[in-house]
Amino acid sequence: MSERFEIEHRPVEIAYSKADKALTVVWDDGRTFVYPAEYLRVESPSAEVQGHGPGQRVTVPGRMHVGIMAIEPVGNYAVRLGFDDMHDTGIYSWQYLRQIGEEQDERWTQYLAALEKQGLSRDPRAPRGAPEGTPQEPPAGAPKRA
Repeated sequence: MSERFEIEHRPVEIAYSKADKALTVVWDDGRTFVYPAEYLRVESPSAEVQGHGPGQRVTVPGRMHVGIMAIEPVGNYAVRLGFDDMHDTGIYSWQYLRQIGEEQDERWTQYLAALEKQGLSRDPRAPRGAPEGTPQEPPAGAPKRA
């Protein structure tokens, strides 16, 4: 017996702005999320970031200037993003992409807190342990969510 899994929401439009380094996704229910490339990179669903089990998540520093080089569909359920830091192993299912859109403010705040706690920085040129600066600032050039 096979089970059928339904995808609750699907994107109807995906567009990347190189100037803003942000991916805009319009969903089938009319909601729109703007995902800064840095946010997508540090929230990658890859094992490199998420780990291979509970409690193994890695805080990825120094991605303030990262951009997206490739956007590749994966079947009818996901997209693979290739970043200019050569990370390309994350497959963003529609469910995961929607979730991190809805949770963007909370996840970004948690990410900034983790950087600070670990003495890390969003700036790739910052020495380890350098102060992060204003922890509430959004990724450079990121438009606000609609």
